[in-house]
Amino acid sequence: MHALVLTLLAVAQPPAKDVAWEPAARAKEYPWMSVETWKKLHAGHLARTKKGAVDVAFLGDSITQGWGGDGASVWKKRFAPLNAANYGIGGDTTREVLYRLNDGVLDGIKPKAVVLMIGTNNFGLPGDSVADTVKGVTAVVTSVRKKAPDAKILLLGIFPRDKAAGTAFRKKITEANEAISKLGDGKSVVYLDIGKKFLTDDGTLSADIMPDALHLSEKGYGIWADAIEEPLKALLK
Repeated sequence: MHALVLTLLAVAQPPAKDVAWEPAARAKEYPWMSVETWKKLHAGHLARTKKGAVDVAFLGDSITQGWGGDGASVWKKRFAPLNAANYGIGGDTTREVLYRLNDGVLDGIKPKAVVLMIGTNNFGLPGDSVADTVKGVTAVVTSVRKKAPDAKILLLGIFPRDKAAGTAFRKKITEANEAISKLGDGKSVVYLDIGKKFLTDDGTLSADIMPDALHLSEKGYGIWADAIEEPLKALLK
């Protein structure tokens, strides 16, 4: 009888939540991106990797993917000449990035630098805690170091979101970035927080930089490019 009760309790338990620091492919359908589309984007990234000639790899979520959208003109001028490849996919958390790394997105190439910015969707989609998000970012940095041991990582702090300062998202991002900054060693991993460059003096996110208070406009991508130009050049020497 006791064994039966335990079995019934086990069956009744909801499935364990996937954790931020373990690889997981996209499994949830979103109105703005289907699982099938996610798979096609990842396949396209793998195909780009097979072509080789990647000196700089940009890795992240929709904000990184946007270099191929609103940031395309900036990318063409500033990063295409550096043999850069864009490995950003909208909606990704640390889980999906870890999956893509494990599935070979950096295999067979030897980038000199990896520009990494990930974590905002951990808060916005599965609702991860700050501690779990930081653990996820840490796992991504570890994976990149394993997959591209000769590359220098430019680890960016999570960009601000929400129009006004002091929101729950802003507070979580500030707390997470404080912890993420400790991953930088100034050599193999260089941490850089450029978030204030997107804000007005009172901490407001203006619509001309982030129209939806999350994703960048062309002007926003210009600010991003300007902010990392010198640090990236230093890593490529």
